Amino acid sequence: MALIYLDNNATTRTDPGVVQAMLPWFSERYGNARSAHALGHLSEGAVTVAREQVAAMLTASPDEIVFNSGGTEGLNHALRGVFEAFPAKRHLVTTAVEHTALRDVCAWLQRSGVEVTALGVDGEGRLDLDALEAAIRPDTGLVSVMAANNESGVRFPLTEIAARVKAKGALLHVDAVQAVGKVHLDLADLPMDLLNLSAHKFHGPKGVGALFIRRGLHIKPLLPGHQERERRGTTENVPGLVGLGKAAELAAARLPEMARVEGLRDKLEAAIHAIPESRVHGGGAARLPNTSLAGFAGVEGEALLLKLGERGVCVSTGSACTTGQREPSHVLQAMGVPATYAKGTVRFSLGRETTAEEIQTVIALLPEMIQELRALRLRP
Repeated sequence: MALIYLDNNATTRTDPGVVQAMLPWFSERYGNARSAHALGHLSEGAVTVAREQVAAMLTASPDEIVFNSGGTEGLNHALRGVFEAFPAKRHLVTTAVEHTALRDVCAWLQRSGVEVTALGVDGEGRLDLDALEAAIRPDTGLVSVMAANNESGVRFPLTEIAARVKAKGALLHVDAVQAVGKVHLDLADLPMDLLNLSAHKFHGPKGVGALFIRRGLHIKPLLPGHQERERRGTTENVPGLVGLGKAAELAAARLPEMARVEGLRDKLEAAIHAIPESRVHGGGAARLPNTSLAGFAGVEGEALLLKLGERGVCVSTGSACTTGQREPSHVLQAMGVPATYAKGTVRFSLGRETTAEEIQTVIALLPEMIQELRALRLRP
């Protein structure tokens, strides 16, 4: 049975071109990038190229890119690094729909004495920018928002957010893990101070990512050491960084393909809307082109996930980092989604490898599956 993979917001298949770029650095060019011999120089050069590739994708400078192990480390470095560097600032502004990894960092900061303001969203997942601006205080050390939500795909207006944050004199961090590779991010035009990304979300390897730190901003390192210009210690993961760089290069080159993906997503959503008592959460807001968070009344999302899985269709009931929880996600709760729809929610996240034939297969399966599951719930 052929698999239909529609869980690209959880992770993506490593691009074959990325795999091929990485392979020589495991067994042929295996030197430590800090070593002063030929193999070391080769590795050091590879790390430099990877840094340039990531910077080019973001329209940033290579010296503003700090490599790390991925999204969670980047979030910890950004948030904890700011509040350790500026101890007089004891207030953080964020939103109620951030990724669980960021919420965990916020909880850690609260235990350390930082006050956290988590702003709500409306029924479509949109942020009230006036409320954001009003929440910023003289002691606000950082405003941290996501570029796009990992569950609903709803995008926050970064240009407007940055303008308001900068007008109030605060630092701005953007969690771009879910946005990179799906939408264009130009840091030359967006006055943000920090941005984190993770390779495995845009067809790169797992366990490697980067944190953009605006030139001139000095925050405390999470892992002290001599690497990364003393901003992140530990031996460089050369194969992983080569993969990250190649994935960044390919993501930038293939970004126009997301228009085709959006067309497939819209076709899927048209079929979802044709099913009675169904809705797309955040469908009225600006969203990522690949994401559809659909709710079906009278259905258990987990049951639909399993039923689709029996036919080889891979989806999720929300963030992969919170799967297994029985309560509706904090994102759906923040959006005020009625329980009957929240419990029957599944996320379809397409990718640049998704085909029209695959979407047509899912469209053909959904109505019958929904009908069967609703009938089971009505049985005495």
